[in-house]
Amino acid sequence: MSTIRPGSTIGILGGGQLGRMTALAAATLGYRCHIFCPEKDSPAAQVAAAATIADYTDREALARFAREVAVVTYEFENIPHAPVEELARLVAVRPSPAVLAICQDRVKEKEFLNRIGIATAPWKRIVDTATLDNAINELGLPSILKTARLGYDGKGQVAVKPGQADSAALWASMLAAMPPPAEAVLERFVNFEREISVIVARGPDGKHANYVAVENRHEHHILAQTIAPARVPFATARRAEGMARHIAEKLDLVGVVAVEMFVGENGDLMVNELAPRPHNSGHWTIDACVTSQFEQVVRAICGLPLGSARRHSDAVMDNLIGDAINRWPELIKDPDAKLHLYGKAEARPGRKMGHVTRLLPRKDEIANEK
Repeated sequence: MSTIRPGSTIGILGGGQLGRMTALAAATLGYRCHIFCPEKDSPAAQVAAAATIADYTDREALARFAREVAVVTYEFENIPHAPVEELARLVAVRPSPAVLAICQDRVKEKEFLNRIGIATAPWKRIVDTATLDNAINELGLPSILKTARLGYDGKGQVAVKPGQADSAALWASMLAAMPPPAEAVLERFVNFEREISVIVARGPDGKHANYVAVENRHEHHILAQTIAPARVPFATARRAEGMARHIAEKLDLVGVVAVEMFVGENGDLMVNELAPRPHNSGHWTIDACVTSQFEQVVRAICGLPLGSARRHSDAVMDNLIGDAINRWPELIKDPDAKLHLYGKAEARPGRKMGHVTRLLPRKDEIANEK
């Protein structure tokens, strides 16, 4: 692949805060960004050189978009797959439509992970009440029923507890939450000590750079806080990072991927989810690393050498969700708080409005990394 030179235009599917921060990072390297999304005045469009406001299935708008950009990436994975495949016939899309197809479907994602030797929670594919009944009998309870597609931040999933396993009612609730074809997964609930994630960048030449494993704390299924580095043994963190690099290689990734994992009570690691784009748990890299995850994805998709993922500081990142955005006046007065606001006009419950990062002196086992 030839290098896409600074001065070119990067197309971004999606107008949210991940697109916004990618566009800001691209600008520091001399690139322009063109946002494609259905919403007007999106956070990403506010800082981009151009924006196309159209549905993701609008073929004529996509064709015009393709003519105006040198490469396309996406800032979320809940995009209809067929238009992305069609777009890829007109312009390079990175990560590829094949990667998107795996990561936007829990069935395909878990099949892929298990096929390459990566452990997940025990699971079963569900397509109707009968398969749900069989899965409950085989996996046991408690378990979690999740839609195969369009699930994020706890949406499209329900806990199945002992004494509450009415398969017909559960399946009816799933049908109401997902588009056809109806497909879901049942996962056995696993006891875990904590949740961690690793973000890996990989270029078209196969070279990679990974960030340190971080610890994630959720509230109401939404990421509330990330602690970098994760408070796990050094060997556990390195094992997690190795797993993430293995996943990126087997995906033949060009871009970045976030790998979310559970750390079991005995130190075992199980992958929960993949996200083939910048991730909320990587926001701390903007302020604490030589190269942020957002600059890294620009470098990867444009064929530039990857930057160093080394952190110069430890960090704690807190999301500002819903009305928490009203704390901005106090946060902006704190000289040690790095405040990032996303330009969203309306604060709604569960909506990510911004984040704040606090840097700490790096104090991990630097000697172990040499």
